[in-house]
Amino acid sequence: MFKARTTTSVSILAAVVASTLLLGCSASAEVKKSTPPKLSADKLSGMLSERLATATGQQKPRVSCPEDLVGKVGTTSRCTLTADDGSTLGVTVKVTSVNDGRIHYDFKADDKASPAPN
Repeated sequence: MFKARTTTSVSILAAVVASTLLLGCSASAEVKKSTPPKLSADKLSGMLSERLATATGQQKPRVSCPEDLVGKVGTTSRCTLTADDGSTLGVTVKVTSVNDGRIHYDFKADDKASPAPN
């Protein structure tokens, strides 16, 4: 049973990786006016979760982003996707442009997942 659960989680993470590599993997978000504009960590986590679910046809994965995304071209942030078994997959988010209070960004999942802690 444990092996089946682990295999399923790894399969889901593999599907996420494959889908994010095949897609254009870009998004944008309207943010509150500030200098520079920022996208909250919670909102970024939610948006990535929605995009990954749409891309894979799976349920929304648990995505956690540790910090707000600053709307400055070239800024990067690292988020983490966590599977049910505790294995994780890193997701890099990079700001590509900022126009009229809207942050445009690309994201890419790592090629390999990290196993669940024992």
